[in-house]
Formats: sequence, structure tokens, C-alpha cells
Amino acid sequence: MNENYIKIESKAKIENLASIRVCVTSFLSNLNIHFDELMDIKTALSEAVTNAIDHGYSQKNDGIIITEATIIDNEKIVIKVVDFGTGIEDITLAMTPAYTSKPESEHAGMGFTIMESFMDEVIVDSKIDNGTVITMTKTIRKRKSS
Repeated sequence: MNENYIKIESKAKIENLASIRVCVTSFLSNLNIHFDELMDIKTALSEAVTNAIDHGYSQKNDGIIITEATIIDNEKIVIKVVDFGTGIEDITLAMTPAYTSKPESEHAGMGFTIMESFMDEVIVDSKIDNGTVITMTKTIRKRKSS
């Protein structure tokens, strides 16, 4: 198995989201991946990181987010977003389309739905007061034309 990865550690600040996206998408662009699939991954990544900031730390900007991107055999991508915040009490409920713990927020309740629609698999592991790990996988189907 041929594997390569990057790992980014950042403060849980929304202004760091753009840098995380740029780092991961630049890393993945080495795959000769089609633009559409790269944008799908970028969108899912944005949702996962935003959830970690908004829900894991409730926008207190006092936590850490770790983002890992792994390429396996030049065709499978695994992205993990880890926070050490409040955790998710009911993962099944949280992943229900349109459910939100913050109904006052704009665009609330669609994060997991978006992640699931753009990635092949989304796994959420969470423990109350210990944080959440979102693991997303995607197999590359489209390559850039030469």
C-alpha cells in the first residue's frame, strides 16, 4: 500500500478555515484529480471544520482542531477532522438532515448532510467532554484530462 499524508494543527478560529482548505486541496491536487471532485472534497472539509468550531467549541476560539488528509494508492482519500471540545450527545440525531442544536444560526442543520452527499463515507466518533472525530473517505473517480 502506497500512502502519503499531511497533518495540520490550528486554533479553532473560523479565520483559519481558508488556510486549512488551501493546504488540503493543494495536497490533493497532486492526484491529478478532476476539479469537480476536488471541490466536493473541499466543501465537505469546510463543513467538518466549521462544525468543529461552531459546535465543538461553541465559537469560543479556545480549542485546537487537527485536520489530517491521507492519500492511499493514489486513489482513495481519507480526511479526519478532530476537535477536543464538548462532543456530540446523540450522533444519530445530529446527523439527521435539517437537525440543529443552534436553530438561530443561518444554514444550520445541513453540515452532515452536505458531508455525506459529497463523500463516499462519513463516520462520526464522539465522546461527551472529549471531542469529536469526523472521518470522511472518497475514492477518486474522475481524473483531469491531459
